[in-house]
Amino acid sequence: MRKFGVIVSSDSCFAGTQQDLSGKAIVEYMQNRGYELSRIVILPDERDMLANEMKKFVEEEVPLVLTTGGTGFSKRDVMPEATKDVIEKEAMGIVEAMRMKSLEITNRAMLSRAVAGIANNTLIINMPGSKKAVLESLDIIIDAVEHGLGILLGEESNCGRK
Repeated sequence: MRKFGVIVSSDSCFAGTQQDLSGKAIVEYMQNRGYELSRIVILPDERDMLANEMKKFVEEEVPLVLTTGGTGFSKRDVMPEATKDVIEKEAMGIVEAMRMKSLEITNRAMLSRAVAGIANNTLIINMPGSKKAVLESLDIIIDAVEHGLGILLGEESNCGRK
């Protein structure tokens, strides 16, 4: 059973003035897919705090970290920048697929600045901040992400594929 972690980037959820729905939705979705939760962390929209938490997951060798929130146009939205501070390789196709398919649902998908990438043996993916958008995004990417994790972790190979 693969482990995963969740980071929620939200000043209001961190302050307790708003309830986290998107992070909980990620946890439920992934557990229903057979993944084991390492932990869910709610942090304010602070670049260094977000990056440091991602680094902890990488050091703990958690193979998948899904973040939610902080990918928009607000001055406080810094999740993509924090992620870029941690990753060694970008995995642009993941977020491109999310944006492309999400554009069929709402034209606001083009406003997402989400990124995805690899740090050591951890894949980090920025997800939208709403519960509905998180679930739609997971449906779009999960099969390919699972295959990618298999390759990243040396459990699968691309050799011999047609």
